[in-house]
Amino acid sequence: MNVSFHGHSVVRVEVNGKTVLIDPFISENGNTDLNADEVHADVILLTHGHNDHVGDTVDIAKRCDAQVIAPFELAEYLGTKGLKTHPIYIGGSHTFDFGTVKLTQAFHGSSYTEEDGTVIYTGMPTGILLKAEGKTIYHAGDTGLFSDLKMIGELNDIDLAFLPIGDNFTMGPEDALLAAEWIKAKQVVPIHYNTFELIEQDGRAFAEKVKPGQGKVLEPGESIEL
Repeated sequence: MNVSFHGHSVVRVEVNGKTVLIDPFISENGNTDLNADEVHADVILLTHGHNDHVGDTVDIAKRCDAQVIAPFELAEYLGTKGLKTHPIYIGGSHTFDFGTVKLTQAFHGSSYTEEDGTVIYTGMPTGILLKAEGKTIYHAGDTGLFSDLKMIGELNDIDLAFLPIGDNFTMGPEDALLAAEWIKAKQVVPIHYNTFELIEQDGRAFAEKVKPGQGKVLEPGESIEL
């Protein structure tokens, strides 16, 4: 399994012959190495409905005939755009041909803003547990610190976790360090930082403070083999 980071909260997983994209915010992301018109996806996983996470989902899914897996209201909304969707909700899981997806709590908001300014409610925000090829990846989505992160760590043997550190809209580095301690992942990668001035952070300083050997910074395009 190859897992790569592509700026902001964009993660790509190559697993079981499938390409899975998580939160593909690409065309308006100045901190990515991907091209929204060229990137391939068999599956798109979404944590919540904010525009900087849904990103280029509609265009990519239509071009690639990709399946979109998302929280119920967001999946229903994207279904009205002609996409193939599979809704899941917090605490629920489903096994697909590439692996098993389970959604977890995240403490944030979730809405999509149309081009005309209309705001669409898209349900509860979530994190994602992806289990495949004997490995578990946790993408926390956008969230603040909450105590049930301990439970997520206790119930899952997490190999790789992606945690937001940008502050202002999500956890900042100090809270993310506590989250890393609680979830007990073998490797922790910071995300959702340095895309905009308001969320500028030092990812390497964060990684160095994570339990020795567990913190890792990935520059856009860099990957980890699991």
